[in-house]
Amino acid sequence: MVAENLIEVRNRIAAVCGRSGRRPQDVLLVAVSKTFGWEIVREAVDAGQQDFGENYVQELTEKRQAAIDHKVRWHYIGHLQSNKAKHIVEFVHLIHSVDNEQIARELDRRAEKANRSIDILLEVHTTDEATKFGVSPGKTIDLAKAISRLKRVKIQGLMTMGPFSEDPNDSRPSFRQLADSKRRIEAEGIENVSMSQLSMGMTHDFEVAIEEGATIVRIGTAIFGRRTTALKEQMKGVL
Repeated sequence: MVAENLIEVRNRIAAVCGRSGRRPQDVLLVAVSKTFGWEIVREAVDAGQQDFGENYVQELTEKRQAAIDHKVRWHYIGHLQSNKAKHIVEFVHLIHSVDNEQIARELDRRAEKANRSIDILLEVHTTDEATKFGVSPGKTIDLAKAISRLKRVKIQGLMTMGPFSEDPNDSRPSFRQLADSKRRIEAEGIENVSMSQLSMGMTHDFEVAIEEGATIVRIGTAIFGRRTTALKEQMKGVL
């Protein structure tokens, strides 16, 4: 079913890109594999999926070890604590969730030791939901300027999450706000800061996100199914 679901999701991405005058290849699909065991994730890998998103450091490092012989790019999309940064800096492809200077400095320090650069996105809080993380839109430029001075951390764009709602269009204001933040940062011309990526949109609202300019969509349920099922069948002992 995973391979079939991937085809369906890719077709939906292509369809909304067609309606929006965009190219499907300009929208990166990140399969959100958190809580799903490697056997399920490998079905997606075998179907040609390369980019996977994880929320928990321990789970990510374990899956990375299981996938060591496969061509997989790992995205960290959860809230990252400073004391966990050291576990992923050597291999992570993109961190979507940096929302303060402290974690950026820790990543910079760890990346220096690993002799590599770390690509990140700034997570922006675009809803009124207190349970979500992210820098406020009004402080995003200041945070970008502060992080731009770091040697090893490279800002590639912005990330946000829309509100919890059954109506995908309820996410549209959040996505438009993120696109507006992107334009305002671009206008500042900050050295060492790129705004090439907008990571926004999940299973319930990714089509709206693409309409509003998303370059990365993070999709889990539409590919792997509901996570409670995965936990019962595949994930015992992994978390």
